Amino acid sequence: MGKGIIDFHTHSLLSDGELIPSELAARALAKGYRALGIADHVDGSNADMVIPHLVEVCRQLSKALDITVVAGAELTHVPPALISPLARQCRDLGVEYLIVHGETIVEPVAPGTNAAALDAPIDILAHPGLITAALARRAAERGILLELSARTGHCFTNGHVACCARSAGARLIIGSDAHGPGGLLDGDYAERVALGAGLSPHEAGAMRRNAECLLKRIVSAR
Repeated sequence: MGKGIIDFHTHSLLSDGELIPSELAARALAKGYRALGIADHVDGSNADMVIPHLVEVCRQLSKALDITVVAGAELTHVPPALISPLARQCRDLGVEYLIVHGETIVEPVAPGTNAAALDAPIDILAHPGLITAALARRAAERGILLELSARTGHCFTNGHVACCARSAGARLIIGSDAHGPGGLLDGDYAERVALGAGLSPHEAGAMRRNAECLLKRIVSAR
């Protein structure tokens, strides 16, 4: 996992990050990233403003820099009943992948968010907290990736998420949830997050392959 980092969970100042997409991509490249996903926070108020601009700049940066930059969105604190309609709206706006902000134990996320997310057309359920075994099985059935978070706070339930995913056959991915350059991953730290969650080196390698598969699907659709 040490070379060619792939990270789908970062934020620019199009939402609450510190950097414009160009600088975020440049910083990621300097850290050894192979691919960077920028998934700014959206709800019904800003999706139509954020996504088209992000899609355009990510494609420009991918052509100009030696790093693949892809445009996502993170549906954040969206009421469960609104998650599927908003996810479909984001798809119509051209987003390349979708994350839902899961039921982390360190924020007051609405109960039912994880369940609603796993019924929506999304790719990643971020920091799903104390996800149930039944919902982990649902993620496995739908091919939705469950995130192990490298961010302080969100990472507190990584071990639980990893255990549920293993039992259910759900696929995992690591996300930095970086809001600035200090939050970006390096390969050694990403591996330690995986091992610290109780994964074996083989499982940690499988997690990287999951990221590669998502990246390939996104790029092939361009």
